[in-house]
Amino acid sequence: MDTASFTGFLKTLCIIILVYYAFKFAMRYLFPMLVIKAAKKASENFQQRQQDFYQQNNSSTSSNQTTNNDDTGGKVPRSTKIVGEYIEFEEIDKK
Repeated sequence: MDTASFTGFLKTLCIIILVYYAFKFAMRYLFPMLVIKAAKKASENFQQRQQDFYQQNNSSTSSNQTTNNDDTGGKVPRSTKIVGEYIEFEEIDKK
């Protein structure tokens, strides 16, 4: 049976310290680069979705306008629904 030796303990301690400093170095220099890269990718993804949404709305709006213009002779029907009366509230100071 093997017993623990002082050199084995020092070797293990050196490996633990080496791993600690390697991890510390990686977090200090590599982690910010990874975060910046992820932020750029998320920004590009957001811009692409926004462009797709804009193009989709423009194409559907233009096709709706042409069908409305053909059907109604260029007039867009307006809503005649009466919503209600506007009431203005005033603040009352309690003195």
